[in-house]
Amino acid sequence: MNLELFIKETKILGIDLTEEKQQQLEQFYQLLITWNEKMNLTRITEKEEVYLKHFYDSLTLVKELDLTQELTLCDVGSGAGFPGIVLKIVFPNLKITLLDSLQKRVNYLNTIIQELGLENIKAIHQRAEEYAKEHREYYDIVTARAVANLKTLSELCIPMVKEQGIFIAMKANATEELKESEEIIKILGGKIENVESFLIPIEESCRTLNTIRKLKKTNSMYPRKKI
Repeated sequence: MNLELFIKETKILGIDLTEEKQQQLEQFYQLLITWNEKMNLTRITEKEEVYLKHFYDSLTLVKELDLTQELTLCDVGSGAGFPGIVLKIVFPNLKITLLDSLQKRVNYLNTIIQELGLENIKAIHQRAEEYAKEHREYYDIVTARAVANLKTLSELCIPMVKEQGIFIAMKANATEELKESEEIIKILGGKIENVESFLIPIEESCRTLNTIRKLKKTNSMYPRKKI
């Protein structure tokens, strides 16, 4: 996906990329490639592939959410910064927490934040299950992209979501995982609100946005799992 097509496809999503945001995404790409030579962040390094499979894919959250509002968002298992860094560049109004269990990745994320001059975003080194215990009903939105199976993610993420907030798991096909997760989602006060399936441009591979709304607070002892 070259820049021209990227801009065109993001417009279809309802996103208008300013020149400044385009420049920040380009700088992010360059930093990603530089750091990837030092540590394993992503196997996808070709620019057009990164723009398609990381940048565009991260922005597909707008299919389910209005990200132009003042919202708090936690990106669980942020890794190389997807979707968190991309969302912050394109939607600077968001207040974002990047959560990762590896200190090296957190160091990288903090460097990206500093180099790009991003504000109201922080990277935290902590295991998700520990962070969740300390931040119950804390975020408007919690998201996770290609981190773990949906049942485990639900245990970790739903407790962090405010009442009437949203947890979105970004996955490929998750039909079986959804079936396996229904009980725990209900126990944690959530409800599967929507499953948005679509094909990303060019390669037409399947993606799903699994949207779970937190309907009520619970006193469950979850999360119990480690990722």
